[in-house]
Amino acid sequence: MIEEAKPTTPTAPKQTGPQFIPKLRGKKVIIRLVSGGQPITGIVEGYNAYEILIRTAKGQVLVFKHAIAVIEPADMPKQQIFTLSE
Repeated sequence: MIEEAKPTTPTAPKQTGPQFIPKLRGKKVIIRLVSGGQPITGIVEGYNAYEILIRTAKGQVLVFKHAIAVIEPADMPKQQIFTLSE
């Protein structure tokens, strides 16, 4: 009896983005953009591989991840910021 080899299709590598963004969902953050200007302050409502949706006082803002220089939690004490990677 001869076993036939099953053709294997290459699977796309799983994209692993920053692991801290899921922990910030529903929390207030300050986002500083690469282009400068006023920082965006609001609550993280959602995200995907390329964008983050922020609810601000003026409404929703969609920010492209490649335009972000810094994301910092607004409500967390400074000690807790360093433990987000745990």
